Amino acid sequence: MKIATWNINSIRLRKENVINFLKKEDIDILCLQETKTIDEQFPITFFNNYGYVHAYFRGEKSYNGVAILSKIPFKNKSFQNFCNLNDTRHIKIELCNNITIHNFYVPAGGDVANIKLNPKFKHKLQFMEEMIKFLKNENFKNRIILGDFNIAPFENDVWSHKSLLNVVSHTKSETNYFSKLLKYGAFEDIIRNNFKQDDKIYSWWSYRNKDWKKSNRGRRLDHILISKNIKKYIQSVKIYRSIRDEKKPSDHIPISITLEI
Repeated sequence: MKIATWNINSIRLRKENVINFLKKEDIDILCLQETKTIDEQFPITFFNNYGYVHAYFRGEKSYNGVAILSKIPFKNKSFQNFCNLNDTRHIKIELCNNITIHNFYVPAGGDVANIKLNPKFKHKLQFMEEMIKFLKNENFKNRIILGDFNIAPFENDVWSHKSLLNVVSHTKSETNYFSKLLKYGAFEDIIRNNFKQDDKIYSWWSYRNKDWKKSNRGRRLDHILISKNIKKYIQSVKIYRSIRDEKKPSDHIPISITLEI
């Protein structure tokens, strides 16, 4: 079973990119963030025609939105709102093998890393606080938590640790929340743990960098966390860096895990 996550930055604009990826990599379940469309306009028939006949999505016009496209049936689906907002940042499915998948799109947090000056940053930290409490109340086994967390948690998850220490996505307050998520949810950061700790790993490069490959000023904002009891089933992990070079790319790339279960 191959599970991937990708912030697609508009599903209607990039549905061809998505289906090309799904076919080439033979993905069983794809979790998407920033779909940026209302549910009535989600191109579900397009994906149904390629075998992704099981789907769950929540979206809104021009912002946010999360979706799960699957070849594999699931028996339950639900969502949770955070921060007293109905802003389509979470969905959850339970597979027939009892594995639960949470798909999150964590707020980006704006540009200023100060909760007094920037309400978007305050919202992000509150979201992470509520997200951790929500996940703590669940069964700790058979869980996969993934999506765009908008946090680059470790020193080698950014192009320059020193330069970005006070930049939103890599501040101490954000990385502390990521550490709390791992600790209190009993999760393993399966992508990072399958690379050397000094390997630079990125999943996002800004559109502002015209030659993203040359400058390589990336950050690892997208994550797959797993319950420790699932680790023995992991066959491989993959980061699809070349997709950032495709026509009309998202600023994020997909990442995936393969399980034998």
